[in-house]
Amino acid sequence: MSILVDANTRLVVQGIGRQGTFHARRNADYGTRVVAGVHPTKGGTTWQELDVPVYATVGAAVEAEQANTSLVMVPAPAAKEAILDAAAAGVTTIVVITEGIPVHDMAVVAHTLYPRDAHGSFDKAGRPVLIGPNCPGVISPGAASVGIIPTEITSPGRVGVVSRSGTLTYQIMYELHQAGVGISTCVGIGGDPIIGTDFLDVIPRLAADPDTDAIALVGEIGGTEEQKVGRWIAEHIPNMPVTAYVAGFTAPPGKQMGHAGAIVTQGDHSGETAADKKAELEALGINVGTNPTETAQKMIAALGS
Repeated sequence: MSILVDANTRLVVQGIGRQGTFHARRNADYGTRVVAGVHPTKGGTTWQELDVPVYATVGAAVEAEQANTSLVMVPAPAAKEAILDAAAAGVTTIVVITEGIPVHDMAVVAHTLYPRDAHGSFDKAGRPVLIGPNCPGVISPGAASVGIIPTEITSPGRVGVVSRSGTLTYQIMYELHQAGVGISTCVGIGGDPIIGTDFLDVIPRLAADPDTDAIALVGEIGGTEEQKVGRWIAEHIPNMPVTAYVAGFTAPPGKQMGHAGAIVTQGDHSGETAADKKAELEALGINVGTNPTETAQKMIAALGS
């Protein structure tokens, strides 16, 4: 078992240009069922590189090919409409690799996909799962890969991974792989200021997955989402091995580090620095590494204890 993507994933790719084709081919070669491409002016043609039909809309792909997952790799100005097209078509999991999407566009997407509940929070129950934007995607090793995560660096196993960073996660996954430790599912949630799925959406799914025995969490400076999920972990799964890494130990206030959301604000930035997050997570009983290698080693040690 895995979360979000598996052998039943039927993938439609929005963005069938050079990059979309390259990564869709890799996903298909891994075993993911890529059933269609989408391009507004090429409906009715064939995506020669993958030998699947091209439709003008996601709705047509869902109707004809029973697509249930979308990979969005369109240019940033077109991303908002692409995401909304997938959601309106009934796609259940939307993975957005595109970076540089305007914050206003993502605000529109968030408020369209997820209405506010009585407490003012986004109500995601029964709504599409939006992963990203600016994320590496999702992989359930041995079952399916949707996105740009290198499939060669991991293998099937029982550690769930959720991360705001792509490359840092790759290093952790590779070092676990080298030690014979595999992954159940890795979810790259993205590092933009507005993303569809956060830590608190993914961690409970991993905790409920019978094939996930441990969790690796990769955070960044900025915001306090890591502390929120740390408190959830301490309350709901205190006995599950969890290790974490927070990128940005040397980041000064007011300087963006890598992702648009990885920034410690000027003035009162209590809780937003890597040191703050490390201290609070460790106080909650979560092992925190100061670099990806140490984080992988802590996970290996926890699994061996």
